[in-house]
Amino acid sequence: MKLIIHGGFFSESSTNHETKIAKQQSLERIVKNSYEFLKTHSALETVVFAVSLLEDDELFNAGLGSQIQSDGKIRMSAALMDGSTQKMSGVINIEEVKNPIQVAEVLFNYDDRVLGGSGATTFARQNGFEKCSTEIPQRRAEYEAKRKASGTGTVGCVALDKNGKLAVATSTGGKGFEIPGRISDSATVAGNYANKFCGVSLTGVGEDIVSNATAAKIVTRVTDGFSLQDAFTKTFNELKPYDGFAGAIAIDNKGNMFHQDSHPSMVYASFDGENFEVFQ
Repeated sequence: MKLIIHGGFFSESSTNHETKIAKQQSLERIVKNSYEFLKTHSALETVVFAVSLLEDDELFNAGLGSQIQSDGKIRMSAALMDGSTQKMSGVINIEEVKNPIQVAEVLFNYDDRVLGGSGATTFARQNGFEKCSTEIPQRRAEYEAKRKASGTGTVGCVALDKNGKLAVATSTGGKGFEIPGRISDSATVAGNYANKFCGVSLTGVGEDIVSNATAAKIVTRVTDGFSLQDAFTKTFNELKPYDGFAGAIAIDNKGNMFHQDSHPSMVYASFDGENFEVFQ
């Protein structure tokens, strides 16, 4: 069993040293709690569990603590994918829901599995997700001061369970001050993708990630016989012509874990029951 999570980039809110340490401590707690959960649950259930914990932590830009858009509202996106069935579900620009990834989980069993805007929010209400403000004072202060965030905040998890099955989940609170209606990579196969060979979750600038189809490329290359590291190297090299800003975490079906960022400072943590690693 293997588990790896990410929490965006340290640059996401001009992070100071104290916040950096706090994020590292949160990542350690979340990855270890999620690994305990993985012992008795599937990879699919575990990635939802882990991303929900990340969404509940105000330190990260997803769920609570999401960025505020240019019209003063918060809209979030999240997606879930099962490597065994290759089914993906997601919500785009959902509003006032504490855990968008859990709405994506409910959608997983529907024929219409990706919903956006008011349709996603209405679906959430109809399925028992209460109206919940995800705004925190820090985000409001940033918005009122028009101090634009760097737009590199997302959370994600990839898990390999005891049955050798892979799953991935990704959630974001947006880049901050974006045009209402803007769609990030998180609920697309560019930012969240898995099959039986590999699972990948992305963070960074959504437009760069979509332009490169990053997650889908990495997974496809592993499927075609590339090693996980070689798949990352080739795909990240393809970001270079336009200085693409991205970070990714992955696990393959052999249990290999890998992470890479084009602009170092991605927040991540991994755990396999014995070995723990966190960004230092």
